[in-house]
Amino acid sequence: MKKLSSAETRKMFLDFFKSKGHSVEPSQSLVPVNDPTLLWINSGVATLKKYFDGSVVPENPRITNAQKAIRTNDIENVGKTARHHTMFEMLGNFSIGDYFRPEAIAYAWEMLTSPEWFEIPADKLYITYYPEDHETYDRWVELGVDPSHLVPIEDNFWEIGAGPSGPDTEIFYDRGIKYDPENAGIKLLVEDIENDRYIEIYNVVLSQFNADPSIPRSEYKELPQKNIDTGMGLERLVAILQGGHTNFDTDLFLPIIHEIEKLSGKVYDAEGENMSFKVIADHIRALSFAIGDGALPGNEGRGYVLRRLLRRAVMHGKRLGIEGKFLTKLVPIVGQIMESYYPEVLEKSRYIIKIIDREEETFGRTIDAGQKLLDERLEALKAEGKSTLEGSDIFRLYDTYGYPVELTEELAEDNGFKIDHAGFEAEMKVQQERARASAVKGGSMGAQNETLQSIKEESEFLYEVHTARARLLVIVQQDEKVEKAIGLTQVVFDKTPFYAEMGGQVADHGVIKDMAGNVVATVTDVQHAPNGQNLHTIEASSELLVGAEYQLEIDEVRRNGVMKNHTATHLLHAALHNIIGEHALQAGSLNEVDFLRFDFSHFQAVTPDEIAAIEKEVNEVIWQNLAIQTRTDMSVEQAKEMGAAALFGEKYGKNVRVVIIGDYSVELCGGTHLKSTSEIGLFKILKEEGIGSGVRRILAVTGAQAYEAFKNQEIILTQTASKLKTPKFEQVPEKIASLQEELRATQKEIDKLSSQLASTQSAEIFANVQKTSGHSFIAAEVKVNSANDLRQLASLWKQKKSSDVLVLATAFEDGKVSLLVASNVLDEKSGDLVKKLAPYIDGRGGGKPDLAMAGGSKVAGITELLKHVAENL
Repeated sequence: MKKLSSAETRKMFLDFFKSKGHSVEPSQSLVPVNDPTLLWINSGVATLKKYFDGSVVPENPRITNAQKAIRTNDIENVGKTARHHTMFEMLGNFSIGDYFRPEAIAYAWEMLTSPEWFEIPADKLYITYYPEDHETYDRWVELGVDPSHLVPIEDNFWEIGAGPSGPDTEIFYDRGIKYDPENAGIKLLVEDIENDRYIEIYNVVLSQFNADPSIPRSEYKELPQKNIDTGMGLERLVAILQGGHTNFDTDLFLPIIHEIEKLSGKVYDAEGENMSFKVIADHIRALSFAIGDGALPGNEGRGYVLRRLLRRAVMHGKRLGIEGKFLTKLVPIVGQIMESYYPEVLEKSRYIIKIIDREEETFGRTIDAGQKLLDERLEALKAEGKSTLEGSDIFRLYDTYGYPVELTEELAEDNGFKIDHAGFEAEMKVQQERARASAVKGGSMGAQNETLQSIKEESEFLYEVHTARARLLVIVQQDEKVEKAIGLTQVVFDKTPFYAEMGGQVADHGVIKDMAGNVVATVTDVQHAPNGQNLHTIEASSELLVGAEYQLEIDEVRRNGVMKNHTATHLLHAALHNIIGEHALQAGSLNEVDFLRFDFSHFQAVTPDEIAAIEKEVNEVIWQNLAIQTRTDMSVEQAKEMGAAALFGEKYGKNVRVVIIGDYSVELCGGTHLKSTSEIGLFKILKEEGIGSGVRRILAVTGAQAYEAFKNQEIILTQTASKLKTPKFEQVPEKIASLQEELRATQKEIDKLSSQLASTQSAEIFANVQKTSGHSFIAAEVKVNSANDLRQLASLWKQKKSSDVLVLATAFEDGKVSLLVASNVLDEKSGDLVKKLAPYIDGRGGGKPDLAMAGGSKVAGITELLKHVAENL
């Protein structure tokens, strides 16, 4: 068995499949492109689904890749087992309708066992297969695999609902008796027992059926295009080749671990208690790659995952005795380890460090808040005479504040408390089930469309023309090819001026005319067929014939509006980089007729000053009348050397189309554009908002729509000036400031009068003290102007200590009701009482132990509420 570095291992895998005619697909962003089924790219096939479902036909049906991926449904196991990670690399080879079972299995065996390649001893490999897949069993035996090393497993069938599915066969490496203390042997595989002896290193999925959940698996129809999807975890393979006790004892992680040793003063023991070292090393890799790909820590979705990973890493740092911020010191090491294949981590390290530093600093304050929460909870439990910290409290500390359970237990035990392990595990199980339910293995795929995949006729898109004479090549109606059709149908011409939706630019609309100039169809949409042709969706009013010639005419007004917005998008992209930073990576766009929408990664809201600066810069470029040049004679590498930015989600061939706007913007782009920036006319940002954790969105308009936006603002300003009785616009801010000052003075007077009124009422209210169950209480309906007045009364009550409990209710003029409950009794929770009383006014609420409030809408319920205070104490 060869001993290779991780970089050599990755290269050998890719070189092997390159030698078998595969094209090497570069690793894609961890943030999925146009795939709402996935939170993260979680496998090698996840970026290739368009090939597997047949919606796109690749240039080469043989593909191989090393794809970075993230899976987070088993975060708790990271560091505990030999092989769990959040971020990992999946090595894969794929066949799209080309080779199948015989070749795929032979390739796997040759790559793993051949002296020319990895040279893993054959007697160390065990293979599982689907029991009904006799062809796979026979193929392994043909290759010389000992039948005793072939294990049938009923679960070896890959399917995720409707769509491509099929049996799979998995290859395991036997690490020996050292990792099997009970000497269970092959039983561990047969009974699918979690173990560290047999490590799965390679999986071949034989995608040959169209799964249909409504019928038995035995009745699944075979796919028109059978595919091969494989996966091999780089970390596992490297651990085997380098003889690592776990995946962490390799050159992928040890440099990080050694730096953690320096920071902590602790020594890493590969076979000892070292979970914290592993957690930190794993999580900093995931954080570095994910942030580099545009994801940012936050409170939901991807952001929540990153925030949780960071906080978990920080807490494990504390367990190792590391004080203060330290994760940023590990980012350059991650970059150095991965530089040979992923240079972007080092290239973006300053930005990654900035985000992690900011998040660590914020978490420092959160830790203090969590500590305070734990202290308060323990004090409350002591007051209640309890000696166990509840599972729900432990989970809240773990999930919200990132406190490891062990740390919570240690702190609680120091205070004489026990831990409700069962309650915590129940909460964890609920969360894990939610995570697993939302996780899709490889992401869902659509069913293959054999009719569209069969369209092989060549069709040319004409960029520079708005009308063209073309021959009709293909008609598809009701999912069948026909020779003639009328009504709703899809068609392909030998050439077309109609742009197919791509890269955020919407499709052209227009008409189709016969050679006499009569309109015979309207074009309502254009998409790419699987083999790349522009597929027109049309409504034909007259019969169309395959082979006939037609005149195709796009809606020029629509195209021009779209081009204004698309060109402005390029200017906006450049302005964002110049003003808020290079990290503002495009995360999606839409170039419509009347507006443009641009999504980008950024860690905070764009400020009004930044919005103004962006708007100004884009307009200045427009007014410079810069020429817009399109070049199609460069490779991707040449274009990038020019500084071309690849737009989010685009896939580029050998030669690329480069759009150059003066000396201001260079981007790879397949869309249509104007001849000069001045044709845009005007640019106006309408809105900037957050649409997810770390993702912002700008909505903007150009040309006539921009003029209308400015005009509408002018109308609003005119109306405002008129109402303020200010003859000049520039006087409006001063007038508003003056009115605000008057309003503040008036509000102070109102507050003063309200306080006096509350004080006047309080004497009468506080005199009416009732008693029940050993508590004294006051319950009254009062007349006040706001909920704040109720709080003022509660403040007076606390000062006077008139009773143990105070219940006040008031009805406002708009028919709403406000309820306040306050308590001076340590073991009485105001929140509990307010929840019992709120239903009387059709309301709900909550609060702290000493004061809680509720809002409702049933004024008539106040009387009943006050009657039932005593029985609810």
